[in-house]
Amino acid sequence: MNATEAFTSLPMPLARGAGTGVRTGIWSVYRTERRKLSRQPASRVLALLCMLGPLAFTVILKSQAGSPSDTMFGLWVHSSGFAIPLVVLGFAGSWGFPVLAGVLAGDIFSAEDRYGTWKMVLTRSCRRQDLFIGKVLAAATFAAGLVTLAAVSSLAAGLVLIGDQSLVGLSGTLLPAGRCVVLVLVSWLVSVLPVLGFTSLAVLFSVATRNGIAGVLGPMLVALVMQLLALVGTGVWLHQLLLASAFDGWHGLLSSHPFYSGLLLACIVSIAWITACLTAAWAILHKRDFAGAASDRNTGWGTPVRAVLISTALIGVLAIANNWGPVGVTATRLTGSIAPTFDNLTLLQERLLGHTVAVSTNLRILAHCGRRSASSRGPGDDWFCTVDALIAQTGAVPFWGTPVTYDISVKSNGCYKAEAPPTAVGNLLMRDSHGHNVINPLSTIYGCFNTL
Repeated sequence: MNATEAFTSLPMPLARGAGTGVRTGIWSVYRTERRKLSRQPASRVLALLCMLGPLAFTVILKSQAGSPSDTMFGLWVHSSGFAIPLVVLGFAGSWGFPVLAGVLAGDIFSAEDRYGTWKMVLTRSCRRQDLFIGKVLAAATFAAGLVTLAAVSSLAAGLVLIGDQSLVGLSGTLLPAGRCVVLVLVSWLVSVLPVLGFTSLAVLFSVATRNGIAGVLGPMLVALVMQLLALVGTGVWLHQLLLASAFDGWHGLLSSHPFYSGLLLACIVSIAWITACLTAAWAILHKRDFAGAASDRNTGWGTPVRAVLISTALIGVLAIANNWGPVGVTATRLTGSIAPTFDNLTLLQERLLGHTVAVSTNLRILAHCGRRSASSRGPGDDWFCTVDALIAQTGAVPFWGTPVTYDISVKSNGCYKAEAPPTAVGNLLMRDSHGHNVINPLSTIYGCFNTL
């Protein structure tokens, strides 16, 4: 069904002064756009990927001994089924959701330009405002629906194929199954807002460029630029205002002492992006003249070249602005996070080895963190932490300990990966007290701290 066929099937709206006319017009557009989206091959492919992709991912992981250890919670995909939806969510937040938003909404307005149906739609079917609201609601409904489908599919795949074992959180403590279910669902739920933010951005590209390719690829390119900007600078202001950073808001929920400031800010930033993008898109559409002759949009290379130059200059300014504001990643914060995490993981390792450890046991952990090639502040992969667990013993020396130095990569969102040489903490896999191969908790440490 093309745009002409779709909108000729719309019922005539009520009179302008009728109280239900606006509601009828919006609902008519919404139903038609929802029907169009459901029949598009791209939308159906996205739905299949969201439904079957997590299942295929889990089957592949279950059939091999390796694990995606470079991904947060990837170490534990064979130990707990709750790690599966969190790994899928981490990947989707970086790349999958911007692609989804672009495919769903990137051509929803520019298709009218391509088929030349604006005059017919606005004179025979509905008002301009009804058209805008109905199309946006249809795209948002599909975006939220596909996110929900992916969440349910990944959680079900993890529980059915892996199991409902406790999950090691970002502070090294075991999270029970009941709590994990709630945390996983909440983490996916709060990710809906930034998904809608990228959907609104796709709508803006579709309206402003009147080009379906730009509308589909625009959100992906913006997400890529935001991923690159997150790697530079020491300030927190711009990092927190990037829409892509809003996908990281759920990390604080998986800590033993949850912090919610990042989650709250992620929701506020997402709503701000949604409001700004839709307001700009409506302002452009509201002022556009559809009554005159069709304009020739083939303006040569002038407009694309200007767009590239402006975008390059804007990226440069944003890269400089990344240093504005207080520093989020510091040696003090990293030390304050890795010391208790190392403590919890050491006790977890002892329990896996069959040693009796009281629940209230705490080691004396001394930690020192810094950077090898720069000042001890800001994200980077050249951080290190020397951790020393002081173990009480009898005799002349009251404590005994061996320092372990971890090489650490820290992101601007406060999440880090720490790796130690096998000679210090052992290999990635070890044998537990039952003779099974399990993950050595101290081989690779993932954690997050609050940067605000």
